[in-house]
Amino acid sequence: MEEKKKIRVLQIVPNMRSAGIENFIMNIYRNIDLDKVQFDFLVHNEEKKDFDDEIEKMGGKIYRFSYKDDKNIFKYIHDLDTFFKEHKEYEIVHGQMQSMMPLYLYKAKKNGVPVRIAHAHNSHYEKSMKGIVLHIFSRFSGKYATDLWACSNTAGAYLFGKREFNIIHNAIDMDKFQYREDVRNRIREKEGLTDKMVVGHIGRFELQKNHEFLIDIFYEIQKLIPNAVLLCFGCGDRRPLIEEKVKKLNIEDKVFFKGVVSNTEEYYQAMDCFLLPSKYEGLPLVGVEAQISGLPCFFSSTITRELELSKNAHFIDLDVSPLDWAKFIVENYKVVRTSNYFELYDLKKESERVAKQYAKLLERKKS
Repeated sequence: MEEKKKIRVLQIVPNMRSAGIENFIMNIYRNIDLDKVQFDFLVHNEEKKDFDDEIEKMGGKIYRFSYKDDKNIFKYIHDLDTFFKEHKEYEIVHGQMQSMMPLYLYKAKKNGVPVRIAHAHNSHYEKSMKGIVLHIFSRFSGKYATDLWACSNTAGAYLFGKREFNIIHNAIDMDKFQYREDVRNRIREKEGLTDKMVVGHIGRFELQKNHEFLIDIFYEIQKLIPNAVLLCFGCGDRRPLIEEKVKKLNIEDKVFFKGVVSNTEEYYQAMDCFLLPSKYEGLPLVGVEAQISGLPCFFSSTITRELELSKNAHFIDLDVSPLDWAKFIVENYKVVRTSNYFELYDLKKESERVAKQYAKLLERKKS
């Protein structure tokens, strides 16, 4: 198919770092038919991020705004107007950045973009003044959208209320995350974990992920199981605060901050259990990945039960003490590891469905 006949979709994101929403987009991007659909990206940082090089190698364009660097809302509004006036080639705008969604979808509508998708990825908001303001603002997201998508029923209901929305599952490459004993043994030996009880966590260091509570839980776990260690993957502004907390608890030799790695699927194999005590989520990709690899998972009960995909998924209230979390984990983390397959989250099938949805929406607007 000729380039001019491709559907070019403008993905609007904070930036393309390695995190949940961004990994979801890249999973779809890598598996969608690039002869039919091409993704371009409008990002909100001038700085390059983890996936930028890969995006450009796949033919995607990246347009850099400075809003997350300078917080200049008036410049941002001007930049949006200028962009949509100059780029009339985009007939589909896919809004993946919830906080500024009403603003950029309004500008897209004003400049004649026929298909404007609002995609809900979260089910709650940060309890701070900034969080409250963004929460109120984001509730107008659906006003300027032509189509409403969500990663889960919980996320969709949170952002769109009683309006009808389309569920797009946070799909995974099932083969990549299957449990493999040889990989487990290799990683554990490489990392010096052969005789350890390995607790794992993957999440950016932001308030939403509740790392302070995660460390409190692990502190109790390592008192019950002295050879326990915690592997933390991810980056973010709050990492130094969490490192300081670990230092104050004198467990620096048991908590390892691994940063962002390209082979998380191998580290899942090395883990013995997975913890995600988030304050809120839409439907976390890491929770699906961990369950594919057969890990016993311990989630906060604020996370949607749509994530309960296996018998080893456990949900615990955040008002339960760290010690009681630890006791429950210690009692339930020993399982026979087997791989899982979840048809709803099959990446190849979901990528095909997304491509068909884009084509259908565009055809509808042209008819």
